[in-house]
Amino acid sequence: MATAAAQEELNPFEIAKQQFDRAADYLELEQSLRNILRSAKRQLIVSIPVKMDGGEVKVFEGYRVQHNIARGPAKGGIRYHPNVTLDEVKALASWMTWKCATVNIPYGGGKGGVICDPKSLSKDELERLTRRYAFEIAPIIGPDRDIPAPDVYTDSQTMAWIMDTLSMVRGHTELGVVTGKPLSLGGSLGRHEATARGALYALREACSVRGTKLKDARVAVQGFGNAGSIIARLVAEDGARVVAACDSKCGLHAENGLDIQAVLKHKEETGSLSGFPGVKEIAPNDVLEVDCDILCPSALENSITMANVGKVKAKIIAELANGPTTPAADRVLEDQGVMVIPDILANAGGVTVSYYEWVQDMYSFFWSEKRINQTLEDTMGDAFHKVHQTAQRHGTDMRTGAYILAIDRVAEATRVRGIFP
Repeated sequence: MATAAAQEELNPFEIAKQQFDRAADYLELEQSLRNILRSAKRQLIVSIPVKMDGGEVKVFEGYRVQHNIARGPAKGGIRYHPNVTLDEVKALASWMTWKCATVNIPYGGGKGGVICDPKSLSKDELERLTRRYAFEIAPIIGPDRDIPAPDVYTDSQTMAWIMDTLSMVRGHTELGVVTGKPLSLGGSLGRHEATARGALYALREACSVRGTKLKDARVAVQGFGNAGSIIARLVAEDGARVVAACDSKCGLHAENGLDIQAVLKHKEETGSLSGFPGVKEIAPNDVLEVDCDILCPSALENSITMANVGKVKAKIIAELANGPTTPAADRVLEDQGVMVIPDILANAGGVTVSYYEWVQDMYSFFWSEKRINQTLEDTMGDAFHKVHQTAQRHGTDMRTGAYILAIDRVAEATRVRGIFP
């Protein structure tokens, strides 16, 4: 096992290509189409000079990748993280292409990132960094070209700064240039919860298919950011017991279930799960290995690898993070009969409600939260069953089923459009 783990491919873009190739083989996709669909259409690398609070100027590096726009404008988040790489952004952009096609919304895949440690920057420094990054990528983004959204360590305030910067450059307010904005600037009701709520709807369907119930299921949640903290609350409201949760510093484990409202309050007040009274503290990654029915990896890529997959006890895994399971670990989970709801389905609620936000912005006509959640539930339910049917038809796992469905849709759009010139 150690040898396999040592040799395992962990480059996210190489993993994305492996996942693509596996599904393309099932589709018997011709080589010329494979060449097109594996490649990123456009990659932009920018230098971002930022005047720091102390007066000195630091230069950060940023990226924006558009993987495919055959079915519509590129769509995808922007992350601020010290470990951002161009390959990671390319992988995330390609996953966005397949994610949008899986839930059948008319977007292609894009992604952005800036190499920085946002925790070490003041709010003013973050604003200057964001506005300069937005200005640098301005030539290739816009409501009909490429629509960014929040991702790791970015939020609705980040999107407001980008929207304002682009609006200043273009001389008029462009609400639809980003999604995940504050409600006061054309944001959508339901967007904040959308990623986790979409995963909840997918989990309900998975439990139904497996002949079990979410009520009383034991759930472990790795990662306690936006997606992780909200899925913990939502499954608890459905009657599940959240037996373990972690943030980047600390894990909590309680056989009888955590009081999620109390945990959320503690996290809000202290900024960490550490020190939560009355429960056992464990290492963050140990949350992946606790005895549970459902596991929700909600942190970063490569969480479940050959090094730890043998210790995973869950029977259903819902990937709220992008790329949390490596291809080699996927095969082990498949052999063990674990149902993996893949990232391009499980966390597609975020981009789906981003699509609703964009539609509302373009028409300046806004929907009720009830309508948004109902439409999201319909979209996620339909996507889950199409993925499940595709996987069953081809005798493969849910991830490959999702890729087969998505790649077929993008390939068909590419064939019909043809190659210019």
